[in-house]
Amino acid sequence: MEILLYILAGAGVGLAVGVTGVGGGSLMTPLLLIFGFPFNVAIGTDLLYAAITKAGGAWAHKRQGTINWRLVGLLGAGSIPASIATAFLLDHAFAQASEYEHLLTSSLGIMLILTSAVLLFKSQIKAQAASNDDHNRWVHKHSSTITVIAGFLLGVFVTLSSVGAGAFCAALLLVLYPHLPAVRVVGTDIAHAVPLTLIAGLGHLILLGNVDFSLLACLLIGSLPAIHFGTKIGAKLPNKVLQPILASILLGLGIKFAFF
Repeated sequence: MEILLYILAGAGVGLAVGVTGVGGGSLMTPLLLIFGFPFNVAIGTDLLYAAITKAGGAWAHKRQGTINWRLVGLLGAGSIPASIATAFLLDHAFAQASEYEHLLTSSLGIMLILTSAVLLFKSQIKAQAASNDDHNRWVHKHSSTITVIAGFLLGVFVTLSSVGAGAFCAALLLVLYPHLPAVRVVGTDIAHAVPLTLIAGLGHLILLGNVDFSLLACLLIGSLPAIHFGTKIGAKLPNKVLQPILASILLGLGIKFAFF
C-alpha cells in the first residue's frame, strides 16, 4: 500500500510540474515531509529525483541549441564547489542528522517563500530588469563575477533544501541577463540544475546517507509518465491562474517550515 502511495505521489508532482512548469523540488520535498519522511531523507532523495527527471529536459534543450553553456559554466563554477563544501560541513560539523534538522527545514522554508515570490512577480522582475539601463550597464560589467557568486549561493541552498535549482535560478538569470531569450533562460537553468542536483544528491548519499532508493524508484515510476501527460494538459490551461494558486500554496508551506 505504501509503495502505491509513493508512486501516486510521484505522479501527482509530475503532473503538477508538467502543467505549471514549476520545479519538482518545490513540491516534492514538502510532500514527502507531510508523508512523514525524515527531513534529511526527503531532501536527499528529492535531489537525486530532480537530477534524473531534469536530465531529459536538458538533453532536449541541448538538441535544440537553447543552452548558454558559458552561463552554465559560470553558475557551476560557484554552485558545484559550494554544494560539495556544504555536504562536507554537514557531515563533519554534526554528529547525527537530528542536529541539523532546523538548518534544513529553515532553508527549505526560505527557498519556498522566495520561489513563491518569483512565481507571483516574475513578469515584473523581468520588466524591471530590462528597463533599468543603469542596472544593465553595472551587471554587464560585473556579470561573470555576479553569476559565479549567485551560483555559489544556489549551491548552498539547493544542498540544504533541494529547492531553488529551477524557478529561483531562472529568476536570477532573468535579473542578470534580462535580454536573454526566455527559451535560453529555461534551457540554461535546466542544464545547470542537472549537475547541481546530482552532485548535491550524491553528497547526501555518500557523506550523509540521506537517500532512500526504494522511495526514489517509486517516485520516478509515478512521475516520469505524469510529467509528459501534464505537459500536454498545461498547453491547454490558463497558466496565469495556475501559477498564482501554486505560488500561494508554496508560500504557506514556506512560512510553516521557516517559522514554525
